[in-house]
Amino acid sequence: MTADVRIGVAEAIGTAILVIGGAGTAIFATGGFNEGLSVGILGVSLAFGFSLLGMAYLIGRISGCHINPAVTIGMLATGKLRAAKSAPYFVGQFVGGVIGAGLIALILMGTDGYMSRAQDAGFASNGYGTHSPGGFDLLSVAIIEIVVTAIFVLIVLGTTDEGGVPKGFGPITAGFGLALVHMISIPVSNTSVNPARSLATAVFQGDWALGQVWAFILFPAVGALLAGAIWLVVGPKRTSTA
Repeated sequence: MTADVRIGVAEAIGTAILVIGGAGTAIFATGGFNEGLSVGILGVSLAFGFSLLGMAYLIGRISGCHINPAVTIGMLATGKLRAAKSAPYFVGQFVGGVIGAGLIALILMGTDGYMSRAQDAGFASNGYGTHSPGGFDLLSVAIIEIVVTAIFVLIVLGTTDEGGVPKGFGPITAGFGLALVHMISIPVSNTSVNPARSLATAVFQGDWALGQVWAFILFPAVGALLAGAIWLVVGPKRTSTA
C-alpha cells in the first residue's frame, strides 16, 4: 500500500470515528433527540475532544491525524504540508465523514421513526438563523466559526511544532482544544470548525442543512487561513516537511 493510500485510509477512519463519536453523541444522547437522556453541551464537547484525542494516538504516526480539512488548510498555509501531498487528506476526510454519518443513519433506521426524528432535530447539523441553536444570524455564525476555527488550528499548529509540547502530549492538547471550541460555539452554530463533519451530517439531514452547509465549508476555511497567517508571524520558522 502506497503512502498516499495509507494516509487517505487513515484520515477516512479517523474522520468517520470523529463523526460517530461527536455527532453520534449529539444525536443519541441529547435532549433534542432523546428526552430521557441528555449529556448536554459539555458532554457533546468532550465527545468531540475525546474522539480526536483517541484518533491522534491511533493514526497520528500515519497521517498526523488532521481528520479536518481546516487543519489540512492550516498545514498548507504554513508550509508544514506540500500541496502535492494534500489530496489524500481531503479525500479521506470527506469520504470518512460521510461514512461515519451513514453508520449513524443505519443505526437510527433500526427503530421505527428514529431516523425522521433525528432529521427533524437537525441530525447534529450546523446552521444559522432559525437553524442556529440560539437563533444567531449568519454574521454571528461567520464570526464565531472563523474565530474558533482559527483558535483550534493555532492550537494544532503549536502542538505539532517541534518543541511545542512534551512528546506524546500533543493529542491531549488538541483534544481538549477541540472540546473548548465546542463549548464556546455549540449555542451559536452547533460548532463546525470542520467542513468534512458539517457536510457529512448535512447529507443525512437532507433538507435545510444542505442549503446552509456552504457556510460551514467557507468560514472554517477562512479561519484556518487566518490561523496560518498568524502562525507565520508568531511561530518559529520551519521548512516544509511533507
